[in-house]
Amino acid sequence: MALVKEKKTSIINAFKTNEKDTGSPSVQIALLTERINSLSSHFKAHKQDHHSRHGLLRMVSVRRRLLDYLKRKDSQEYRDLIKKLELRK
Repeated sequence: MALVKEKKTSIINAFKTNEKDTGSPSVQIALLTERINSLSSHFKAHKQDHHSRHGLLRMVSVRRRLLDYLKRKDSQEYRDLIKKLELRK
């Protein structure tokens, strides 16, 4: 399930670090989080969709690796991002 262009643009604008930033870890994590949240709601209606579930697990692992990288490189940005995306309870 792809993101709508306007939604994707608004997420990029919210998390970019400079004017031309579209691929920093923060932006990638925010985009993956949005896709993961939309797929999670999809599974409430379609419990037997195992192919999409595999894709969801893959996205979660990619996001986890990006979060680990960000934590190593810039721990303050990591904490801010976790708080902004509400990833930890």
